Amino acid sequence: MTEGAKAGTQEGTAAGPLLVASSTNGGVRVLTVSGEIDHQSGGTLREALGACTTDHPRVVADFHRVSFMDFSGINILIGAHRALTEAGNWLRLAALSAPVLRTVQIVGLDSVLDCHTTLDQALAG
Repeated sequence: MTEGAKAGTQEGTAAGPLLVASSTNGGVRVLTVSGEIDHQSGGTLREALGACTTDHPRVVADFHRVSFMDFSGINILIGAHRALTEAGNWLRLAALSAPVLRTVQIVGLDSVLDCHTTLDQALAG
């Protein structure tokens, strides 16, 4: 039930492009993110989340296929969280891999954003 996918290239890495597939589940926009999020690929995630701030009040970013995220990814998530919250909406993260969860915990983003172990938990709230 994927509505669309966007890809950004990561020059100089073996991981390939960052992919973001978008679908809807029970009125919630689900972004399934795959690859590595860094300063080169982050624009793809920023664009996908930005589109959600205008047309979907509830967003879950499913990170089960994300193997790495640096601080540029954290900044993208904070920006999207702020934009959605200011509009009375929300952003939740689901299924963070161990390395990505560690980055989220180091900066304390898990105290700002709802982080759930599974996509189903994030959808249930």
